[in-house]
Amino acid sequence: MAEKEGAIVKQGHEEGLALAVSVFEEFEIPTGLLPLEDVIEVGFVRSTGYLWVVQKKKVEHKFQLISRLVSYDTEITGYVEKKLVKQLKGVKAREFLIWATITQIQVEEPPTGKIHFKAFGGLTKTFPVEAFAPGQ
Repeated sequence: MAEKEGAIVKQGHEEGLALAVSVFEEFEIPTGLLPLEDVIEVGFVRSTGYLWVVQKKKVEHKFQLISRLVSYDTEITGYVEKKLVKQLKGVKAREFLIWATITQIQVEEPPTGKIHFKAFGGLTKTFPVEAFAPGQ
């Protein structure tokens, strides 16, 4: 695929997760947004910001501080910029009785302690950034 040209690619859970975490840290995105298991591959194209994660199976994670269940598909892709993940695919959040597809994540700039999640169809939710700290 053309979008993967020039990518840094890491295979396996330890190396793949380390790459994903380092990209999120560099672009000031909370690393707790990556509760991944059995990562097969992670790739990042610095020139475009394209990031992909492939894991063996879907993962569901409950963010306790905000009581939200989030589902991470076997393949997650998006474009990373400073404090922003856009064109996100493979992440859904439980909202009432439906699963909403998350298309964008943005940390407020200047920092206010808030992070915004935009879902398919324009629905936006705002939460405290600390809800997505590592270990949450």
